[in-house]
Amino acid sequence: MATLGLNEQDKQAVAAFRRDVVEPSQTKLVLVDFWAEWCGPCKQLSPIIEKIAAEYADRGVLLVKINVDENRFIASQFQVQSIPTVYAVFQGQPVADLSQARTEGQYRQMLDQILPQLPIQSEAGQLAQDLAPLLAMGEEVLAGGDAERALSIFGQIGEMDPDNVDAAGGHVRALVALGRLDEAEALIAALPAEIAGQAPIERGRAAIALARSATPGVDLAPLQARLAANPDDLDALFELSTAQMAAGNRDAAADALLDIIAKDRAWSDGKARNQLLQLFDVVGLEDPWVAAQRRRLSTILFA
Repeated sequence: MATLGLNEQDKQAVAAFRRDVVEPSQTKLVLVDFWAEWCGPCKQLSPIIEKIAAEYADRGVLLVKINVDENRFIASQFQVQSIPTVYAVFQGQPVADLSQARTEGQYRQMLDQILPQLPIQSEAGQLAQDLAPLLAMGEEVLAGGDAERALSIFGQIGEMDPDNVDAAGGHVRALVALGRLDEAEALIAALPAEIAGQAPIERGRAAIALARSATPGVDLAPLQARLAANPDDLDALFELSTAQMAAGNRDAAADALLDIIAKDRAWSDGKARNQLLQLFDVVGLEDPWVAAQRRRLSTILFA
């Protein structure tokens, strides 16, 4: 922003803008809120945007308010025609126009879309980077069958970062693996609303539902005998799948469910397919095992 030919007041405004916006925006996302004392909508927006900026501060968000009456040159450079006008600025350049946002939810949605796309330096980003190996360890330990140790790891991460949704989801699944379903449900119920609906928690809910539907300690021999006598006994096949899930044998459980779907896709209102999809959620949609089972399911459905 050149200062050649500007009066002293505008030069000072440019210097302040460089200090307050351009320089911090090299490593942070700066929300520039253009406002005025006489602007009613500006006064309504002010507490909302201030709350959001405080909430996202540890993710590298900074709020700068610019009075258009006192900074006409700056406002003209941003082509501000009405207020409130809010821009997100990174490395000195506007990266998004947030002026249409009026609620906390709208601001959160926009920021959650913008922040992952930028190399923001923030406390939360550094913490997430530091905790990533611990999260990976927790998942590996849980997948290996040591739920007690996984519970300890996810609990430690939760103490270091109480809002870590991946740790909370892992904590829930570790409790489920230990058969402590009531504790898992209580943990989910105590989570903040903005976390409770996210994918890692939904994965935990699926694990609870799957565990509730499975009966541990079922003798497989009678079920296998029923199926030997009648391979089309879909009730027996479904009972076998739940027994295999309770025993931790996901391969055999998936085989039984896929066998049901191959024999009768619509059996019991798609009960087998729904159970299989729930199993996918529990294992994790990014898991290679799930990808392989999805291919098997697709082959059956579209054959």
